[in-house]
Amino acid sequence: MQIKLSDHFTYRKLLRFTLPSIVMMVISSIYSVVDGLFVANLIGDFALSAVNIIFPFAMIIGAFGFMLGTGGSALVARTLGEGDETLARRYFSMIVYSVILLGAVLSILSVLFVEPIARMAGASDALIADCVTYGRILLAGSVPFMLQTSFQSFFVVAEKPHLGLLLSVAAGVTNMALDYLLIAVIPLGIAGAALATVLGYCVGGIIPLFYFCGKERHSLRLTKTRLYPRQLLHVCANGSSELLSNISASVVSILYNLQLMRLIGEMGVAAYSVMMYVDFVFVAAFLGFSMGSAPVVSYHYGAKNHAELKSVFRKSMRVILVTSVLMVLISELLSRPLSSAFVGFNPELLEMTVHGFRLFALCYFFCGLNIYASAFFTALCNGALSALLSFLRTLLLRGGCVLLLAGLFGLNGIWGAVVAAEGIGAVVSLAVLFTQRKHYHYL
Repeated sequence: MQIKLSDHFTYRKLLRFTLPSIVMMVISSIYSVVDGLFVANLIGDFALSAVNIIFPFAMIIGAFGFMLGTGGSALVARTLGEGDETLARRYFSMIVYSVILLGAVLSILSVLFVEPIARMAGASDALIADCVTYGRILLAGSVPFMLQTSFQSFFVVAEKPHLGLLLSVAAGVTNMALDYLLIAVIPLGIAGAALATVLGYCVGGIIPLFYFCGKERHSLRLTKTRLYPRQLLHVCANGSSELLSNISASVVSILYNLQLMRLIGEMGVAAYSVMMYVDFVFVAAFLGFSMGSAPVVSYHYGAKNHAELKSVFRKSMRVILVTSVLMVLISELLSRPLSSAFVGFNPELLEMTVHGFRLFALCYFFCGLNIYASAFFTALCNGALSALLSFLRTLLLRGGCVLLLAGLFGLNGIWGAVVAAEGIGAVVSLAVLFTQRKHYHYL
């Protein structure tokens, strides 16, 4: 039986409704991990370092699609909750067309300037050739990447999260199969890894365009529209927290790479790459739950159903708490086998990675709460507060801690910086949730 946004959400129904978004985000992250596995084991640790230097910039571009998707889905879900389906479709269409136009501009600019971008991000002479090769192909696929990130939110609003999941699985399978074909069978090297990723994005980003061009099959579809400047600005402002969060995370990754190159060179960047690949998967679960539950929050906020809003918030916080503890336990237990899968061929690099990951993984006690708090205020259409939480957590705290603690404690300071940042961020998130409870009636 299909779950409606207007339903009462029990724990079972909330988990069923958000599960496709969780799996979708995890699968999306896994096929980036598969890239890393093929690159590390079939090309080498220098190539893995090159991928980690370019990938944060690709994520900055993808963040604009995430911004328009999350901010736009809140607007569209709220408009549906207010009962205006026609206007919701027009808003949806305007947002999708904006993603395509912005993606094309960013793609052209980034491809033209990929070499200075790589240098700025810390590429050494030994890594620059691989960085440029990987970057030009990956950044050329920015439009389907941005569409994929935005459609992940809109499939939930359209009450079709399982279709979004199916397309994410298809995109992941496409990427993994082509990774094997273009690296192991046809030895294209790092160019093959980039091409496989872009073709996976096409499955997750282009096919939904055809689906949403359908006639009367679902509440959301692409229609004739016009520019709604005030609403588009509202979407950008409301989704700015997700934009800032992703950009800040990418900037912090660049800071990590620069610090690691300064302390121990390319080997340190390779170790950090392994942690980031594993982190993609773990954080994706929190992102998926937050993204999957956000339209429910937006709908009941728009419908002024305060009782259901309270119920969803309390259940979500308990789910986040239990999941956070489980993630720390799992990551500590699996730190060695996960690290070995990437860099088991180099004993020195393996030991460095295992030690670093065991410190780094403690951040999962706190980051789920921080991610959910930011997404929750986006769903309530308070983009400014959501952006403030994201900016504080990802750039100021993470960036500040890695600069400060690396100077005080060296390599251990780099691995522990994210734990300190997320812990401070969790205190701030709880304080903001407490102070805003009466205004939005979620407690």
